[in-house]
Amino acid sequence: MAVKIKELLKEKTLGLRSLTSEALLSLKAVKTPRIQKTGLLLTGLIKELLHAERIQILGAAEIRYLNSLGERKKRETLKVFPRTVPAIVITRGLRPPKELLGFAEKEGIPVLTTHLTSSVFIERLIKFLEERLAPTTLVHGVLVDILGIGVLITGKSGIGKSECALDLISRGYRLVADDAVIVKKIYPSTLFGMASDKIPYHIEVRGIGIMNVKDIFGITAIREKKQMDMVVELVSWDPKGDYERLGLEEKTCEILGVELPHLKVPVSPGRSVATIVEVAARNQLLKIMGYPTGRELVEDLIPVSPKKPRLKKVKG
Repeated sequence: MAVKIKELLKEKTLGLRSLTSEALLSLKAVKTPRIQKTGLLLTGLIKELLHAERIQILGAAEIRYLNSLGERKKRETLKVFPRTVPAIVITRGLRPPKELLGFAEKEGIPVLTTHLTSSVFIERLIKFLEERLAPTTLVHGVLVDILGIGVLITGKSGIGKSECALDLISRGYRLVADDAVIVKKIYPSTLFGMASDKIPYHIEVRGIGIMNVKDIFGITAIREKKQMDMVVELVSWDPKGDYERLGLEEKTCEILGVELPHLKVPVSPGRSVATIVEVAARNQLLKIMGYPTGRELVEDLIPVSPKKPRLKKVKG
């Protein structure tokens, strides 16, 4: 994956504008969220090599140093930047030396400027690139926010995922995505889910059709993205099925290499699936807070013996 440099100019939080040819913006792209503050590399006093795959940041110290050099020395110093550098960004709205702009045009390196300080710009740029370059997958299901817990509801087509989500929304909870959930892995192991740009805030209910949740329930019934905390899989009721009864064995499923708590909820006529999913989210919230739900009762019921040690409490 890669982000073209011209896309950085569209991100308003970065406050970027180009100082070199607009044609260079489409030719260059960045493939890593890591950046490099050029610093002492300009002086040649340290042996560390410049990372040619990273965006290079020039702040007040770097510009002041370049302006202190003679014209010939500037040209020699600027050779530290190979033509493979995605872009050079000058912070604080400082005016770069004309030699820098001439060198960049010749080598095909875009030069951008922002009014932000180096520290603020670096923080925002890394956050933007981490999200854009994050590993991504598409999951079939419905993502809802229940009391701050991101619950991904999965199951076969027609099992009742959207109807369950609609019931939860009517109770005051929030829809993130229906049918197709875009999942991004943010370093090191956090999963965020969001809807496609083409179908945000929409939900399909069989017998009614596609509805705009934002228009029907209001802005408080939706959110653009949410961290995923657990997966609830709806399955058809099977009298011979092996379903969790005590809740002591925590099963997980893997998405993009990240393990999430995974519950299987059997669906049958008369069962309020939305209530079960809501209680599962509340139960997960207790676990996150360090309360081992159900364990204390089982400890009281199971005799303590040398061969059967007491269950340990979960620590946060």
